[in-house]
Amino acid sequence: MAFGRDSAPRRKPGTKRDHGCKAVGLHMVSFIDAHCHLQDERIRGDLRSLMAHAKDKGVCRLVCCGSGQDDWESVAAIKEQYPSQIIPSFGLHPWYIKDRSPKWLESLEGFLKRLPSGVGEIGLDHGLKDFDEQDQREVFLAQLALARTYHRPVSIHCRRAWDVLLDVLTDFGPLDAGGVIHSYSGSAEMIPALQAYHLYFSFSCSITRSGHARGRRALQAVPRDRLLIETDSPDIPPAGSTGLNEPSHLFLVAQTVSEVLGVNLEDIAALTTANATALFGSLA
Repeated sequence: MAFGRDSAPRRKPGTKRDHGCKAVGLHMVSFIDAHCHLQDERIRGDLRSLMAHAKDKGVCRLVCCGSGQDDWESVAAIKEQYPSQIIPSFGLHPWYIKDRSPKWLESLEGFLKRLPSGVGEIGLDHGLKDFDEQDQREVFLAQLALARTYHRPVSIHCRRAWDVLLDVLTDFGPLDAGGVIHSYSGSAEMIPALQAYHLYFSFSCSITRSGHARGRRALQAVPRDRLLIETDSPDIPPAGSTGLNEPSHLFLVAQTVSEVLGVNLEDIAALTTANATALFGSLA
């Protein structure tokens, strides 16, 4: 069930909207990168070639997530540059909450009014050396409330704060427009409890690492209609890569997911594209 997305039609597996993607191998596959940061200064200058590489590997649409007030305008500009390929999302990441201005929430609301967009990347991070748990919680809740007001899906970051995340969601209630925990690093056992809040689970290039047993167990526990894939570019490069990550590597994530689940690549492409469309489709 696509919570909050009843009006967005789900296409049958094998059918896809044409975004100019090319054949990969002997088949036409189409992917949606559920989380990346194309506005990042480390890769922004190579945006044209990165988008071309992504298209060559079947990555037809990308959810580009802002992280702080200083990059929201860049996300909006990338959406303007690639209107049919980019799904924008704006949010204040827990790493950057100390840099926020007094009117940060008003500014964020302005971007949501300006563009059909998600809310993210937002969330909780207790892996930081110096963090204020109460401040993280308050900023996170304010953005969840804004997403509820405008009926927008959320993209959640969570690191070493899984019990706190469940506590926040218990107080806040289900996410009416749904959401995704990006680069999921929680346990397989937590998935049913988190799913109850209308969440999807996205796996990044970390899943390509053969030693990532925890992630692969979690992947196997995710219901098929809740599965998404992402790159988190330019971070978390795939196994064997030492450089910056890029959206074309989503194909490697899909291949690994296919192998771990024992499902052919074309079906993984159709499944994750349908799921991403169910969650983000109204923002197209």
